[in-house]
Amino acid sequence: MKIEGISADIEIIRSRRKTMSAEVRQDGKVIVRAPLRLPEREIELFLTEKCNVIEKHVQKRLAENRELAETRPFTETEIRRMAEEACELIPRRVAYYAQLMGLKYNRITIRNQKTRWGSCTTGGNLNFNCLLVMAPPEVMDSVIVHELCHLIHHDHSKAFYDEVYKVFPDYDRCDKWLKDNGRLLIRRMTGE
Repeated sequence: MKIEGISADIEIIRSRRKTMSAEVRQDGKVIVRAPLRLPEREIELFLTEKCNVIEKHVQKRLAENRELAETRPFTETEIRRMAEEACELIPRRVAYYAQLMGLKYNRITIRNQKTRWGSCTTGGNLNFNCLLVMAPPEVMDSVIVHELCHLIHHDHSKAFYDEVYKVFPDYDRCDKWLKDNGRLLIRRMTGE
């Protein structure tokens, strides 16, 4: 299917779902998920209404692909060095913020993760991506505060974010940095 205003190929996947959604894959292709019996003209109308937003995301993906092609992947030695630096730096920052917030945690693990910057288990274990050392220091701190706040609230509720902003008022700017730049860092690590 082709829609004026969208430069990418569009694939339609029908299923028993009740709603329609559009996703721009890493290669720039647009995937539309639609209900089985939804008329094609409604899919076309949906895409026409959303064409500016979809095309913006297509161009962003294509720019990321060009940037990745011009940027070499991290070597195994570089990844190992990042992990060593993260194992030194992140626990110190976690200890600092945990003390500031009056929180206790169990174990800290540093990983080479492909999809996450951090996570917190219900047992109080904290996991962080070694690539955080490649981000600005305040971005790393924002992820640490985010995960520590999960020790208080195990969800992403308003109460959770109230806690995050109390400790880290600049959280949104740092989160935006990760959204804008994080994918390229992860792709440099994975080579994908």
